[in-house]
Amino acid sequence: MQTDHPVVSRPQWNLARDALLRREKELTHAQDALARDRMALPWVKVDKAYQVQDARGAHGLDHLFQGNSQLIVYHFMFSPDWEDGCVGCSFLADHMDSALMHLRHHDISVVAVSRAPYARLAAFKQRMGWDFDWYSSEGCDFNFDLGASVAKADGDVEERSGASAFFRDPDGEIFHTYSTFERGVERLAGAYNYLDIAPLGRNEHGPHFNLGDWVRHHDRYGDTARKACHAQA
Repeated sequence: MQTDHPVVSRPQWNLARDALLRREKELTHAQDALARDRMALPWVKVDKAYQVQDARGAHGLDHLFQGNSQLIVYHFMFSPDWEDGCVGCSFLADHMDSALMHLRHHDISVVAVSRAPYARLAAFKQRMGWDFDWYSSEGCDFNFDLGASVAKADGDVEERSGASAFFRDPDGEIFHTYSTFERGVERLAGAYNYLDIAPLGRNEHGPHFNLGDWVRHHDRYGDTARKACHAQA
């Protein structure tokens, strides 16, 4: 195999690995401190009566908790006029079902919310084979108030991938506790963590939400896509 990557002896590699390990441990400790600061953020009481839809009709925000006290909403980019859901959001959504079985035992519900009509969400969900609950916020201010949809001066709307966390107290009061967008949700996609320790890393070529890039809707991978990926490596 042709490579211009440095190749060294095992003792030399151990020295380089130890130096990197010290930096990795510093980052781990910094991430732990950041997580504590994240939990210490002040909360905002949710006073607006949001309504979202699924196959059973309209529901208030409290319905999304599914009896738990904690809720994470994934802001899935799916504009009302799109035929397919965002490729990058679909990549992340592929990880959601496997996490739900564990999160439910930690008093946490996880759902997706998008602005597209529910029928379109349901059809795409069936195509992709997902089981997580997905609600439409069509006609509701939820996405805009949370910063997942941003109205532009020209009348267009920018969609942002993200996640928001909520807490419901014993009296039924709901509080918005945290939100993050764009690369802030990468930690929710476990495949990124595998890629980050692989020899070629993420091997990205352009924005990850373009169909022609290294990630696609999982039903659109094929031999052609794999060959293209190897050719770019």
